[in-house]
Amino acid sequence: MSDGKHVGVVLVSHSAAVAESVAALAAALAGGADAVPLKAAGGTPDGGFGTDADLIAAAAREADEGAGVVLLVDLGSAVLTVKALAEDDELPEGARLVDAPLVEGAVAAVVTASTGADLAAVEAAASEAYDYRKV
Repeated sequence: MSDGKHVGVVLVSHSAAVAESVAALAAALAGGADAVPLKAAGGTPDGGFGTDADLIAAAAREADEGAGVVLLVDLGSAVLTVKALAEDDELPEGARLVDAPLVEGAVAAVVTASTGADLAAVEAAASEAYDYRKV
């Protein structure tokens, strides 16, 4: 990361509280809230459960410093919404939907991004979170 730009991370959940809590946890474990451009995009504009394309697209634009953005999602329709945004070119260039568990993937992505790693490394770290064994 010679240019000072970090890979951004967007957490998409059907619940604003879940997205914000996972973001807070990942930021704390990465050394603080300003370690990387990290945005929570959860729930609907009226505070309900669901996903909102405009909220997700805005979060991705805000998280974009020019080094790429990874998007991590919780459930099925969040995947469909992000894929539709990508197909319609509504996400920043270099934005990638990553197949990873939301909590573990978010922590891995944010910690890795905080080191200045590139987009491929951040994506790989998040994806590798599937291999974390708990027993």
